[in-house]
Parts: sequence; structure tokens; C-alpha cells
Amino acid sequence: MLARQRQAIILEETRRTGAVRVSDLVARLGVSDMTVRRDLDVLASRGLVEKVYGGATSVGGTSIDEPGFEAKSVRQRAQKEAIAELAATLVRPGTAIGLSAGTTTWTLARALDHVPGLTVVTNSIRVADVLRAANQPDRTVVLTGGVRTPSDALVGPVAVHSLRTLHLDMVFLGVHGMAEGPGFTTPNLTESETDRALVEAGRTLVVLADSTKWATIGISTIAELAEAHVVVTDDGLPDHARKVLAEHVGELMVAPARGAARSTPRCAGDAGNTEDAC
Repeated sequence: MLARQRQAIILEETRRTGAVRVSDLVARLGVSDMTVRRDLDVLASRGLVEKVYGGATSVGGTSIDEPGFEAKSVRQRAQKEAIAELAATLVRPGTAIGLSAGTTTWTLARALDHVPGLTVVTNSIRVADVLRAANQPDRTVVLTGGVRTPSDALVGPVAVHSLRTLHLDMVFLGVHGMAEGPGFTTPNLTESETDRALVEAGRTLVVLADSTKWATIGISTIAELAEAHVVVTDDGLPDHARKVLAEHVGELMVAPARGAARSTPRCAGDAGNTEDAC
């Protein structure tokens, strides 16, 4: 098989599923790991795919693009793990928290095993599965009903109604994008309504967003920047973005970069609050 034929197959599969893994392509195409990686390099250099750890994902385009959960789960994995580890330090035993759908909140759910006595409300099947698998007898997991989206969120009138009857200590919100004007956004209109209901249910809003979410804008706003009490991101965030967020949100917490996930986190925010954030 010629290189251009392999690359056409890889591109078609990436667009069809949202993400491909090198190991799967090696088995399918019958070529070496190095050959597949070279093909991905060629496609990435032409802007047709985005290379990620262990494979590639499709390239986003419009404000209504919504990759599936599997496609998003392989993007910025190290950053999401660092963000989740830092965000988990905000969770206190015996509290009621909300976790929106998304791969970053899913990663946070896996980092909460050390926190006893939690009640967790979520509209994410994936998040609920992780929390229930932990098998902690003093933990209560509440899964809203609703219609399932490509990101495995449960949305719509049923989800909104159930959330509007609840009162949570803290809500952790994953977002598709964040920017100075539109705020925190999503590409799914129905999911936006459900996420807003979740935000309104919490006393404290913590937004989890890796640095690639900056300047990405979905079709619908979930919340304004100023509504976030805390934003947890990674240190790939550009300086100008840090400045904007520090001016609008209550606290900006910055997780360490790849390879330093267990070092002391760096925080940014108002001068009087930096020590508390750290």
C-alpha cells in the first residue's frame, strides 16, 4: 500500500470516529509503529489531524463541533490529570458537590477516592461509573436523567428539572471553551441549559479548563468569566490569558506542567489571595 493510500485511510477513520490510536492503525494497516507515526506527521503538517499522545484526533472547526468522549479523552491527558489533582484539593469531606460532563471532570472523579463522605451529583454517565466503581460505602452518587449527547452528558428538561431542586456546596464545571467576551461556552445548546442549571445549584463554581480551551468559543455561553469563583488550568496558558482571567475570576489556580504533576502548584490571582489559593 502506498503512503498516500494509508494516509487517506487514516484520515477517513479519524474523521469518522474523532480519534485514532497508533496501535490500532498498526494492526489494521499491517505496517510498523514508525510508519504510522510518519503518516500522522504528514497529516498533521497539512493541518488535517491533531497529533496527541498515542495517536491523533480530528481537527475542530466550527462553534458547534462536538467531538465524542473517546476523541476528547486522549487530548491533553497530562494537563487534565494535573488539573484534576489540584482541583481535588478543594473538595472537603462530607460535602455535596456537582460534576458536569466532560473528560476533565471525569479525570477529577478518579482523583476523589481519598475524600470520604461525599455526595456527588452529575449528569455524566462516565463520571457516575467512575464514582460508583470506587465502591465507597459512605459516598452517595446521584445521576440525573436526560437525553444523551455525543460527550456522554445527560441533558434536557428531565436533567434541568432535577438539578433545579438541589443545593450543592461546590460545582465543578468542564467547558468546551473560554474567552473574555463569550465567557465559558459549549457547542451544544441543550447541554448549555443543563450546565447552567448545575451552576445555579452550587454555592461555589470551579471551572476546569486546560490551556487549549482559551480563545475557543462554542455556540452557547454557560457562564460569564466573573461567575467563576475559581478557574483551574495548566501552565501552558498564555500570559495574556492569565491576566484576563485573573482580572475577572475569584481565583486562578495553575497546575504544573507535564513531568511535574506532583510538585507544588503555582497559583495566580489577586495579590491578597495568592497565598490562600496555593
